Amino acid sequence: MPRFHCPALLATGAELDLPPGAARHVQVLRLQPGDTITLFHGGQAESDPGGEFDATILKMGRSDVRVVVGAHHATEREAPRAVHLLAGITANERMDWLVEKATELGVASITPLVAERSVLKLKGERAEKKIAHWQAVAVAACEQCGRNRVPVVHNAVDLAGWVRAQAQATTVQRLLLSLRAGTAPLHTAAGPAGPVVFLSGPEGGLSSTEEDLALQHSFAPVTLGPRVLRAETAPLAALAALTLL
Repeated sequence: MPRFHCPALLATGAELDLPPGAARHVQVLRLQPGDTITLFHGGQAESDPGGEFDATILKMGRSDVRVVVGAHHATEREAPRAVHLLAGITANERMDWLVEKATELGVASITPLVAERSVLKLKGERAEKKIAHWQAVAVAACEQCGRNRVPVVHNAVDLAGWVRAQAQATTVQRLLLSLRAGTAPLHTAAGPAGPVVFLSGPEGGLSSTEEDLALQHSFAPVTLGPRVLRAETAPLAALAALTLL
């Protein structure tokens, strides 16, 4: 059954117009009045009932689709551990791929990191457009993979800014992907449960200054093994491993 994200809060019996993107998709699929689809809100607010809803198409206009919301299903497909990626911004379409696959793997949130060696530098209106684009990528990935909670893509920030903003958040384990000698394997450094922030750099990795700053603020250095993974591959490998521990 086709699945669509609907930002409006959903309730059985309510009639509503689908958002423009979902409406276009319904029309592309050539669905008709009487056909059934699945809707999910995808938010993290307490007012969001979670799960997903059946919905039946009532009518289709030239650019709008109206539905009636049906039964609620308390279906959750979230990972057992919340993993928050603090990932160096990669160039070209690699960041899109990272956001998409991280969403499929169950990431709790993604914070794009403007690192010293980042090729793509974001600020102002360009940054706002990129964040909105990556959030849309996460929504589309949830529609495809069956998740009913859309991970938040936070505003891009440098490491010093992130550390200042998270100064009081000391209960979450912090792990740093590092090539330094003496780092522990991820599977031994990570605890068996509890949320994790995983920090990895862009192409070329984090600078020594950035690594030192991370280590000074409770990040434990870890390794994923003897091979050097691409900037967009490493956080995904860590995410997959952490959600299985």
